[in-house]
Amino acid sequence: MKRKVTLAASLAAVAALLVTPFTSNASSHREAPAISNDPYADLTDVYAFVASDKPDYVTLIMNAIPYENPMGGPNYYQFDPKVRYQLHIAQAGHNTADITYSVEFQTTVKNPNTFLYQTGPYAKFDDPNLNVQQTATVTKSVKGVGDTVIGTNLPVQPVNIGPHSNPAQIGGQDTTNNAGGISGGPEISAMMNGEGWFFAGQRGDPFFLDLGVFDLLALRPFDSLHKVVQLPNTDGVNSFAGYNVHTIAFQVPITNLTTDGQAAKADGSNSIIGVWATTSRQQTRVLSANGTGDNQSGDWVQIERLGNPLVNEVVVPLGAKDHFNATPPSGDAEFLPAVQNPELPGLINALYGVPVPPAPRNDLVTIFLTGIPGLNQPANVQASEMLRLNMGIAPTAPVGKGNRMGVLGGDNAGFPNGRRPEDDVVDIAIQAMAGATPLTPDFNKSPNNLLGDGVNQSAQPFNAAFPYLSQPYQGFARAGGTATSPTGAP
Repeated sequence: MKRKVTLAASLAAVAALLVTPFTSNASSHREAPAISNDPYADLTDVYAFVASDKPDYVTLIMNAIPYENPMGGPNYYQFDPKVRYQLHIAQAGHNTADITYSVEFQTTVKNPNTFLYQTGPYAKFDDPNLNVQQTATVTKSVKGVGDTVIGTNLPVQPVNIGPHSNPAQIGGQDTTNNAGGISGGPEISAMMNGEGWFFAGQRGDPFFLDLGVFDLLALRPFDSLHKVVQLPNTDGVNSFAGYNVHTIAFQVPITNLTTDGQAAKADGSNSIIGVWATTSRQQTRVLSANGTGDNQSGDWVQIERLGNPLVNEVVVPLGAKDHFNATPPSGDAEFLPAVQNPELPGLINALYGVPVPPAPRNDLVTIFLTGIPGLNQPANVQASEMLRLNMGIAPTAPVGKGNRMGVLGGDNAGFPNGRRPEDDVVDIAIQAMAGATPLTPDFNKSPNNLLGDGVNQSAQPFNAAFPYLSQPYQGFARAGGTATSPTGAP
């Protein structure tokens, strides 16, 4: 009886610890209190990889606006013209940006006297029946050089409403070849000055995770507390199936980002970059008298930041999350204690009885702050949180076909060497927190290397060409959520 009471008390204490940090956010889609109230500036994921069909280019993707219901009319989701979306690249181990791509959007309403997003079927960006359309302006900033506008009036792919509005979109598959359209050929816009290719528009959310993990760290494939035994034929529930995001993607010649302008070297001597994304709003925001709009003015202020997936979610404590989003990587020294002694490994140990490495967790510092020696750690690296990619590592498979466990699965072209859409960053992060990596060999064994949420791939297959992410879910076909499919996957 005494043992049962002690166990119950221990579990209650663990539950109390879990409630505060885990119920206020979910994945990179709502990772901090303030940004969860500003979804149009909320970044969901950042990707950086070299694709096998374009091995001389690096693909950089940032997604925004979490949990887009495809049935979100009549005012469908769009990029916010009052938000500045930016992708930053650091070279040579720096903790500040050497190159930044800034994207700002413009919205045009052709006929303000109708409530309709479309006045008839449309197939592409500039279709006469498309009443609301957006364009993008892209500016490249280079440290010590200045700013250059490299793209203006770039088309933004419209949303996928359904078969009546988008007859070319059948069952989520492309049937036309209209550049810049809802189902569109290359779906890309040439950028100026030899800067490669650009895409902006709605995509099916590529992220995959069972948000049941935030129910006191429940992992569906395992039977119960303190019994890390995999259950047969038990999968997780992909909580992002059926939802869309808005994507900004670049495909840039690798020689534009190497430190010497030459082809990338596998040893990383000229080819390791750090990548992160931010969103900013202007300092002063004033609502109109009738509350229907707002005006912004003043300096731009960073309100969101995302590099490595899941760092702000499960490493940075709740009270520091908004502050993390407002800071640059150069200030990450203040977050070092949270990386060296994160909360999650202790919870894994308490709930599942899995032994984990003791603090200080220098292995996690390597994974999240410096990069892995011999793979994606640049010389003279300045420790800071960003997605580090060695562009000289050749792709191992077409996009969507790489080993989902990335480096842990023997595939050095995957996470944490950059990040591809197919990389199972949730399972990789959970196992890394449990010490199941070569950096802590005593813990790189069962059961540590079995942990995962049971969701191993995105809800839709990826496309073969840039921007690679799947076509957006259509609103007309999307069913409502149910107990077994909370996201209402079609």
